[in-house]
Amino acid sequence: MNKENPHLNEIYLAGGCLWGVQEFVRHLPGVTFTEAGRANGRECNLNAEYDGYAECVRTRFSSTELSIPELMSYFFEIIDPYSLNRQGPDIGLKYRTGVYSKNPSHLTEVREFIDAREDSNRIVVEVLPLLFYVRSAEEHQDRLTKHPMEKCHIPKKILLKHKC
Repeated sequence: MNKENPHLNEIYLAGGCLWGVQEFVRHLPGVTFTEAGRANGRECNLNAEYDGYAECVRTRFSSTELSIPELMSYFFEIIDPYSLNRQGPDIGLKYRTGVYSKNPSHLTEVREFIDAREDSNRIVVEVLPLLFYVRSAEEHQDRLTKHPMEKCHIPKKILLKHKC
């Protein structure tokens, strides 16, 4: 929660390659900011060896326009929640699905969303506190907006489904 605007919240969404996740999320109602980055690694240096991070999208949103359960419903449109360390053709620990936040109530709401689903016992989406975040290099920011012909694991009709 933001002290200047108590309705402004921040959550970090990992859904495979961050290019597509960022392009999809940036068009959702209530989303005010997105940034490509890395969650829960250990290094600030983007050129260091892989350190356990998950590719993610830092997402700022207004809770008066978008609730955590609504955001999760949207997020589940673009992920395979049963796939461990893989989304589409992207394979590896950094492509795992996850939801991270510094706000414990966000994580509780995400867990409640998952637990309410009939398929909850099959879902492998990580739900953890955000311990560390680093912004990705500029070349990864809004990549599919700047380069719409780049390949993406999310089909175009879903990727741009909520674009006005």
